[in-house]
Amino acid sequence: MVNEPSQPPLLSIVVPVYGVEAYLYQCLESIRADIPAGDADAVELIAVDDASPDRCGDMLRSYAAGRSGVRTVHLTTNVGLGLARNAGLDVAGGRYVWFVDSDDWLPPGTIPAVLDRLRQHEPDVLMLDHLRVHEDGRREVDASSHLLHGVSGVVRLADQPHLLRVQHTAWNKVVRRAFMDELGLRFYPGWYEDIPFSHPLLIGAEKISVLDRVCYLYRQGRQGAITSTRSGRHFDAFDQYERLMEWVRSRYPDEHLHAELFQLMVNHYLVVVGNDDRLHPHLRRAFFARVAEHYRRYRPAGGYPLPAGVAGLKHRLVGRNDYVAYAALRQAHRVAGRLRRPSPGPASATGGSADDRSSGDDGGPADRVADTERQGALAGRGAG
Repeated sequence: MVNEPSQPPLLSIVVPVYGVEAYLYQCLESIRADIPAGDADAVELIAVDDASPDRCGDMLRSYAAGRSGVRTVHLTTNVGLGLARNAGLDVAGGRYVWFVDSDDWLPPGTIPAVLDRLRQHEPDVLMLDHLRVHEDGRREVDASSHLLHGVSGVVRLADQPHLLRVQHTAWNKVVRRAFMDELGLRFYPGWYEDIPFSHPLLIGAEKISVLDRVCYLYRQGRQGAITSTRSGRHFDAFDQYERLMEWVRSRYPDEHLHAELFQLMVNHYLVVVGNDDRLHPHLRRAFFARVAEHYRRYRPAGGYPLPAGVAGLKHRLVGRNDYVAYAALRQAHRVAGRLRRPSPGPASATGGSADDRSSGDDGGPADRVADTERQGALAGRGAG
């Protein structure tokens, strides 16, 4: 069922919904209540019920009733986060599209700021900052947020190459729909679906704008998020990176770009393989072997910028497919981390203890930049 809008909006906000009845109303209201009265026709909210097993479907029907600018799509089978986003995209009428996850929410003042910047710069991609919000209410600045500072006007990735290292999710970007179509971008099934979607947006964009303000509140620690779900589906990351690398190789065969993406890919794999919340110990060796295979397949002929310190050592071990040495290094790193860990103190507004950041061995700032997915906080969920 789809409720048709009265006229084409400037911005379509697509919200895929699955198993989030405790958070859904907060998400929807943070969007609707923030739309200025004079811009009621400029924004449409499209909520996609991905065959949610809880009350979300009924909540959406009730919420959309009598509210102009709210459209609902109800899928009969669960398809997963990426394909649910596609279902919303199929009915979106806006010139721009923003994908918002239904367990997150927007701070006040976000919608007016986004609309103003879209009208002012008319970018291909508008990048936004966010905060991580923990269950105890503590708010944490993302390790990549500083990369958004000081970027004024409209730029290309060649002008600001560090933007490629900003957390690579769909929800921190507002995208011009025609530009997305020109690149042929859609979401693929499986976990880590943002990988072959987010990077190509920045690579292909002629006009990137950065809104250096917190426009998104990213919920941490929710049960069902893939970053806290042990599953063999974390192996989906390999398929997603293969799609990304093939897309870049066919469209932008630039050796420097390839080297940058290669390092980011290996960093990300190391985050996943080192995190107890994602991989059961019996899957770790097999995952590491797949990482080593991708290392051999995609390593740039001219090399790549090897990280310093322990991170660089891990890269070398991957290159040699030396799981035994990696496992020993991982254990030593974890023991050292426990010895260095300070005694519990008051929670900080911008950070926390080592426990708050990662349960694996890859919890340093550089690795947290690479750990960009809760990708599918909604996708740890059903058959999708």
